[in-house]
Amino acid sequence: MQIGSCFFTVIVKLPFPKGAAADQERNDTRMRKYILKRIALAVVILFCSTFIIYALLRCLPASYVENMAMQLAMKPGAKPYDEWLAQLNASYGLDKSIVPGYLTWLQDAIRGNFGDSWKYTVPVLQKFKEVIWLSFTMGAVAMVLELIIAIPLGVIAATKQYSRADYAITAGALVGISLPTFFFATILKLVFSVKLGWFDLYGLVGRNYAQLDAMGQLLDKANHLVLPIITLVIVSVGSLMRYTRTNMLEVLNADYIRTARAKGLSEKRVIYQHAFRNTLIPLVTIVGGSLPGLFSGALITETLFSIPGIGFTSYQAMLIGDIPFSMFYMTFLAILTLAGNLISDILYAVVDPRVRIA
Repeated sequence: MQIGSCFFTVIVKLPFPKGAAADQERNDTRMRKYILKRIALAVVILFCSTFIIYALLRCLPASYVENMAMQLAMKPGAKPYDEWLAQLNASYGLDKSIVPGYLTWLQDAIRGNFGDSWKYTVPVLQKFKEVIWLSFTMGAVAMVLELIIAIPLGVIAATKQYSRADYAITAGALVGISLPTFFFATILKLVFSVKLGWFDLYGLVGRNYAQLDAMGQLLDKANHLVLPIITLVIVSVGSLMRYTRTNMLEVLNADYIRTARAKGLSEKRVIYQHAFRNTLIPLVTIVGGSLPGLFSGALITETLFSIPGIGFTSYQAMLIGDIPFSMFYMTFLAILTLAGNLISDILYAVVDPRVRIA
């Protein structure tokens, strides 16, 4: 009895063998270290990117201060252009060289102070908050429609390879990829705005917007967003459709799919329970990487339709050399790009158990 008790005590005190729990903990530790390294690298890249952006913006041919100095110098009895230019450059901190000027901007940016927009005469962050959600709404609706259209059509084209449906879907995808945004948007406006008169050519609201009730104003804005959203969907859906088709064909030719068919599984079950689930792995990484793009705006589309989103607003700011707003927008895009790459890498490791971060 004493021998058995001592043996049990020894067994309890011995460490358990490393199993699935230990492997999972080790993988989690590696993942945390990987994420921290990627974040640190992203911060370094962000500093380098913002410095390059600042240097390029300081070299823009168009300058707000130059235009303002010229207007002030033309007034009766005003100071000469050179004196006005020097005074305005000093007031906006442009009298410093690029490196000291960038360090001054960086100190303010870290504190969340991006200055006042020269064009819109309001704080940059205030103007950003006014326009960002419109661009996000357009991008989110366009992305949902893109996924609903592209993924099913890509699967159909792969499962019916070299059929009429495959050729038709592939041709439609190539047309969407090849169409320039400005050309397709112009065709839409010509047909649905000029010829049919269903939609307005430009703007976010109609002429009678102020006389409408809350629901009428919402529907009026939605009506003006139809053509821009269609433009975003058509010019983007083709590439995702082709990508889905290519990955689906690769999965359908894999050995485990042949094994599943040899076991007598139905074709429907083979496609949608085995092949399609593995096709989603690269698709999830693409969708994850494109999520930050919802906040970046669609500069060309918004400009063509005069939709006051973040893309159109930043374009108007760049035309006059609005350095504070342009600098913030370009920095915002850099952060979104770095975040998108990080999200893609993490999602790929999460959705695919075969991937291990070493």
